Amino acid sequence: MFHHKHPLSLIDLQIDDLTYLDEEEDDVKQEIEAKQEFRCRCNRCGEKINWFHRYYYNCKECSGYSIHKFCAEIPTTLEHHLSHKAHPLILLLQRDIRWRCRICYTNHEPEELGYRCSSGCDFSTDVKCVVEWLKNNIIHHPSHVHPLVPINKRITCECDACGKEHKGIFYHCTTCPTLFLHRDCAFLPRKLRIQDATDGCFSHTHPLTLAYSFPKADQIANYFPRCRVCDKSFYDNEWIYKCDDCRYYTHLDCATTKGEPGLGKSIKNFEDANYPDLLYFPLPDQKDSLLKEIFFKQMASSPTPVNILQHRSHPHPLILVDHHDTKSCDHLLHNPMKKIELLCNGCLRPITDMPFYKCSSSTTTTTTTLNQCEEECCDDFVLHEWCTRLPDQVLDHPAHPQHPLLLLPNSSHHHKLLGVFKCRVCNLRCNGFVYSCVECDYHIDVNCAFMPDKIVHDVHPNHLIWRVRSRPYYKSCRSCLDGINENGFSYSCTTCDFHLHPECALFLPKTIRHRFDKHPMKLSYFPIENHKSLYFCDVCEEEFDPECWFYHCYDCVQSIHSACSPIILDCKRAAPYYLRISEFLNIKFGGIHNIEDHPHPVSLDQGIESDGRCNQCGRSLWYKMIFKCLECKYVIHFKCCKSFNGW
Repeated sequence: MFHHKHPLSLIDLQIDDLTYLDEEEDDVKQEIEAKQEFRCRCNRCGEKINWFHRYYYNCKECSGYSIHKFCAEIPTTLEHHLSHKAHPLILLLQRDIRWRCRICYTNHEPEELGYRCSSGCDFSTDVKCVVEWLKNNIIHHPSHVHPLVPINKRITCECDACGKEHKGIFYHCTTCPTLFLHRDCAFLPRKLRIQDATDGCFSHTHPLTLAYSFPKADQIANYFPRCRVCDKSFYDNEWIYKCDDCRYYTHLDCATTKGEPGLGKSIKNFEDANYPDLLYFPLPDQKDSLLKEIFFKQMASSPTPVNILQHRSHPHPLILVDHHDTKSCDHLLHNPMKKIELLCNGCLRPITDMPFYKCSSSTTTTTTTLNQCEEECCDDFVLHEWCTRLPDQVLDHPAHPQHPLLLLPNSSHHHKLLGVFKCRVCNLRCNGFVYSCVECDYHIDVNCAFMPDKIVHDVHPNHLIWRVRSRPYYKSCRSCLDGINENGFSYSCTTCDFHLHPECALFLPKTIRHRFDKHPMKLSYFPIENHKSLYFCDVCEEEFDPECWFYHCYDCVQSIHSACSPIILDCKRAAPYYLRISEFLNIKFGGIHNIEDHPHPVSLDQGIESDGRCNQCGRSLWYKMIFKCLECKYVIHFKCCKSFNGW
């Protein structure tokens, strides 16, 4: 035992209860963090004392006098020292001659303390080198209750901290022989800033804290989050770096590897000049659409649109509403903040600007004619100017290359009720224009008919994302985390494990306007930083998974999950929280219709809870397509209607 003129007090920098991290009070956490950051110099060996050493002695009489526990308790005999395994080493307090350490080659005076071979070999080492060996060979790691010692040879083994196979020096517990920690993982810092550890490839506002497990219960409570660097899952027994306030979690190597391990700042793999027609998603806002992006350039170079158009999609002439009619028609434009809905009958996307085409009962373009048209039963029939330019057929569509797909106003001529069909690409129901193969009874909506073969997306900005047929093995969409149909399409990166459903990639705008919030709401790809509470959708009032894309207002701290984002007129039109995108994104509700099941006119609507149950089958009408009588309380499922012929 090392001797000092004053009594020494043993200080413990760790605690036995390792569950304190998420349970203790703030003042206790601050005290613990202060111990974790503690650093001082050992007055015996001159090296640092930190919390991995756990214990040290301190003299209260001598200000600043501290010493490692193993420096104070240096053994009188060392067995199997790494530099001299053949014989034990004996501690000698005094020698007759000057001597030299065979490890560091430092010369020492006779009275200096040192170790010498007990069998008379010409081997001596000083206390500093022995202490260095002890310090690196016995650690009190906070992840385990017993001291850990190294395996003094390089081995290849799987590390219990990171779950990866390493070659090198491992620490293990002699009491619990199943624990093996690679040296790099054993000495990871308790806290780090990921931007410092990865040379700025990734960043986060707060320092990340090292956690020695990620229990299954915590993963379930957080909707099984994925690593924010590589987008892969976690095992419940592996160590992670985390920021619980922001739901930011990473694997150990992802948080500390300099370079490009995953979804961060990747190296751009294409030149913009080589792809002049490349489309960038998400589109800026609800004013934009895929068809607008594709056909807008054609419109600019084409002749001025005619004022009166006879389009095969409608029995009446269509008149052009342009900026000359602003005073009479500006109030008709789609505006969610004013509860005005104006959806194109072709692509089912909002009409937010002029020019557009509107039904008219005459061939004149006077204000009187416009007002007269508003009073007719088809006054809600409108088309984007670019939707009138859709080609008559699509050849070699990747979903159905064997036959041409012909443009039809809707599929009603195939005995589909109100022209409602299910798109064979996005699987969403639609009552807009359709591209059909009559021979194969194959139908797709006009947006899916023009899916680009490659795009760039903000969430994966430096790599091209290609439209591909899904492969047989399972893969999930980064937007909604649902699986991608193995027989369907996806947008996938050829160099990364990154995939999106076509509808998630193409149909979610970057910003939306919603009457629940006066500010634009932005599409968020990850949980919001400093978001202290659970995530609830302000439309459906259900909790949702913030790992799935959602819309958020940073000013009002309000959120809407993506399936509820198109619901703009009636807050009761809520979508189930588990849907990735609104099932009725391609449905235009309203209108006046006659059905066989009821003598009064009915309107196509989306069922809400207060609608009760179907008059035909007795089941709930909530979030279903329904017919609602305009004169009485009659309601019926769309599928229960006798006029319905299936799809």
